Parts: sequence; structure tokens; C-alpha cells
Amino acid sequence: MIRTIRPDAVLVQAVIAGALSFAHLHDLAAAAGQSGWKAWAYPVSVDLLLVAAWRLLRADSTSRLAWCWFLIALVASLGANVATAGFLDLAHPPAWLRFGVAGWPALAFLGGTLLTHTPDSAGNPVLVPPVPAAPAPEPDVPESDAAPEPEPEPAPIGVAEEAPALPAPDMAPMVPAGLVAHARKVADEHHARTGTRIDTETLRARLGVPAPMADAIAAQLT
Repeated sequence: MIRTIRPDAVLVQAVIAGALSFAHLHDLAAAAGQSGWKAWAYPVSVDLLLVAAWRLLRADSTSRLAWCWFLIALVASLGANVATAGFLDLAHPPAWLRFGVAGWPALAFLGGTLLTHTPDSAGNPVLVPPVPAAPAPEPDVPESDAAPEPEPEPAPIGVAEEAPALPAPDMAPMVPAGLVAHARKVADEHHARTGTRIDTETLRARLGVPAPMADAIAAQLT
């Protein structure tokens, strides 16, 4: 398949402008004392710095570093165009022009290094970790429709390896103070949940103690 080459006015204009700017930079460098290949290296250095700054601006148009070096290279190019238009006596260049041309290589090296080693200077997208979605709010359930919470099972009371001797029928069993305090908490919880006082059978089942001890504990809770 043969592709026809169509002239582009913008491309032609860019080539002409680049060639003129290139020649002006060469003439300015030669007038400032840079002869031979050195005079041709100056326009290459200015144009490369301009292109590097433009590539970074395409990736990040808000980069202050790219804008700074783009303007420096643009001023150098425009300055050469104006200086070679008769505003300066290139046969006798001023000292500041010689100073600027002599210091340009170091300045261009600094700018090129900063632009080249800037993160994502080639336009690579920055990967942003996804933000976890907020959990959906749970619907409000009316209290009448809500399922009753299961009653927590009390921790079983350890039983000694040997069952204690049962007290005589006419003597009330001895109840430890810790067991009485635990029973009081169970009774208060039962009263807060049901609105009624806990009975002896329920207390015995909750505590896991014999019936006589449950009666003795219930007597101390009244």
C-alpha cells in the first residue's frame, strides 16, 4: 500500500522556524568566541532542552520545573534571533554575551539532568491505590421486628474432682462470698431483662449448683 505524502503547512512552518533559530544560535555562539564544532553544538543544546521541557509539560502541564526550563530555553532561542537582527554589534560582542554563552553548557546540563530524572517525566500514569468502598449502612429494624438476642450462657462453675459432703438436712450449706456475688449479678441481669425477680429453679439452673445451695443463695439475695 503506497501512502501519499501530503504537505502540512504547520510542519513546514515549524521546520523553517527551527532552521532559522538554529542558524541564529550558531552565529551568536560564533560571535561570542565559540568556533568550529562548538558553535554548532550550542543550537543543538538549546533545542534539546526545549524539547525535553515540552515533553514533560505534555505529561504534566502544571509542572513548575518544566515551565521554568522551557522558558529558559525559549528566551535563549529568542534572544539569539533578536541579537543577530542588528541589535548587537557581533563584531565586538559585549562581555555579558560572552559570559552567557560560556556558561550555557553548564546551565543546559543542569536543566537536562533535572528534566530527565524527574519522576514520570515520560508521561507514565501514576497508579493510585483504590479507595475501599464504605460499607453500606444497615437498615433500621423496628424493635418489634428485631429478633431477641439470645441469653448469654453463664460460665460454668468448676466442679471439684471430689464432690463435697452434703450437709446435714437441718444445717444450711455454706455459700462462698464469690458465689453469692456472682448469683447477685445473674439475678440483677434477669430482673433487668424480664422485669421479674429470678426464681430459685432458674437460679439453680443458671449457676449449676445443687438445690439446697440454690435455696441458701436465694435466701441471701432477698
